[in-house]
Amino acid sequence: MKSIAIRGSGIAATGCAHILAGAGFRVAIEERRRLSVPTIMLSDPALRLIRGVFDRPDLFADQPRVTRRLVGWGGPEVMVPHGAALASEDQVQAALPSIPSSQAGPADFTIHAAPLGNMRIFGERNAVAARVKLRDPTCIEEARIEAVAAGWLYLVPAEPGFGWLLGVGDSVDRLLGQSALIAPVVDALGAISMPFPAAPRLQWPLHGDDWLACGTAALGFDPICGDGTAQSVREAILAAAVVTAIAEGGDRAALLTHYRSMLIAAMRRHLLLCAQFYGNGGQGDWWRAQHEALMAGHHMCTGLLARLPEPRFLLDGFRLVSRPAAA
Repeated sequence: MKSIAIRGSGIAATGCAHILAGAGFRVAIEERRRLSVPTIMLSDPALRLIRGVFDRPDLFADQPRVTRRLVGWGGPEVMVPHGAALASEDQVQAALPSIPSSQAGPADFTIHAAPLGNMRIFGERNAVAARVKLRDPTCIEEARIEAVAAGWLYLVPAEPGFGWLLGVGDSVDRLLGQSALIAPVVDALGAISMPFPAAPRLQWPLHGDDWLACGTAALGFDPICGDGTAQSVREAILAAAVVTAIAEGGDRAALLTHYRSMLIAAMRRHLLLCAQFYGNGGQGDWWRAQHEALMAGHHMCTGLLARLPEPRFLLDGFRLVSRPAAA
């Protein structure tokens, strides 16, 4: 198996293509464009992963940074340190290396990095993003997140004097009407994006005999945790390692089962973390419904993992190695 088709665009698709091309595979990329996110906070852990995959230690070093986060979430406001670079999704894609397609004819294996359309969704909520003018110049390196009665708001800076405001649960105007932390520092709402999914999502199934789903085509994370980009990179590394191991004669069924187990475990952790946020963000029906959906998803993932074998492999760089047997 030496020819791989990658369907999709974004950091997971590019990461898979880069790793596999470097390992000597023939790679064909079939781009599937979607609406881009206006701004992404690339956390320092995500930056380390991206720089490691592409061997670019200076990648995004010149982007604006967030150094702190002001949180108003079910209690007194708290200021916490936070390290992240800010970039639009288009800027991220432009900074990553392009991989020329080198394959003709049918592929031996396909990596789907674009949605397949069979997602299990844990909650009912969308997000919208709006460009805003910042009244307070101290916000230029500061993110703010706030829970209100009808949902939550997340403000991140952009170019000097402006920022992007994410609203989840209701319209941005109504959420701002309930805000004590974010509303005082923003005005002049600009164009508001089309709604996009904000509830965690799990593709099912995650793979077949000759394909697997990767990135947001496999798992969609709630933006409340800010780990979606890092997760996409982790999935790209694991997907490429699984494909490489299969090509080298590894146990296809065991390797694909390992991939499935790791992604379900990642979703299970994410759902529990989200449930903690939605459990103390508010007391209304909307908050309770989201929390219940997250816990139902957590229980579902727990049941799925209980029926799967213990992981047999470990990642060593970009390769999978056998896990030592338990004593």
